[in-house]
Amino acid sequence: MMKRIACLALAALIGLPVPQVLAQQAGGINPPPLVLSPNLAEPWLLQLRAGQQRRAPVVVGEPAAQAPVRLASAGSQQAAAAVRRQVAPEFLPAIVDYTGPHKPGTIIIDTNARYLYLVEEGGTARRYGVGVGKPGFEWAGTHRITRKAEWPDWRPPAEMRKRKPGLPTFMPGGPNNPLGARALYLGSTLYRIHGSNEPWTIGHAVSSGCIRMRNEDVSDLYERVGVGTRVIVM
Repeated sequence: MMKRIACLALAALIGLPVPQVLAQQAGGINPPPLVLSPNLAEPWLLQLRAGQQRRAPVVVGEPAAQAPVRLASAGSQQAAAAVRRQVAPEFLPAIVDYTGPHKPGTIIIDTNARYLYLVEEGGTARRYGVGVGKPGFEWAGTHRITRKAEWPDWRPPAEMRKRKPGLPTFMPGGPNNPLGARALYLGSTLYRIHGSNEPWTIGHAVSSGCIRMRNEDVSDLYERVGVGTRVIVM
């Protein structure tokens, strides 16, 4: 026993691996040398680096967990706004009785009630909801339709551009055009009966004097009347 301890001590002094000395004493085959990393912290650092490479980039000031919450909230707000922006049922098209003096084919616009009537045969009229001029832009009179246009271009008059400097001088026809799908021009005035890309304004006093209709309704009216049709605005 004392001899074995002395051999181990001698091996430690001269730098021989302890397992090799024990194998020599036992007369067996030398086992492979035990190799240790020169830096025992290296495996941990390698794992840490690998983990960092797999991390998704994070935008400063924009926590990833908060983005879906904001998007869901914005979607809910848009859905609620869409519900609020529906046309009130009483302003949807309807066939009503008519006993007035005007002959079939005449358009009558009641700006107080926010209705447009197209007088028909048989004591009836086709009624549509409309948007009318806001306070200060009301008007009344009798004109005739002098021109019809599908998906009309829009050229805001100088007076309107002065009130709203951000308006363009010209906007081509299309779904984003404020005149909507159709326009019926009244006499030599700047007023029109036209569609709208803001159907929720039907039934309200919101325009600069023009008569607004839903795109579906103005398209229907457009097919029923022609140039020369008499229009009475009350």
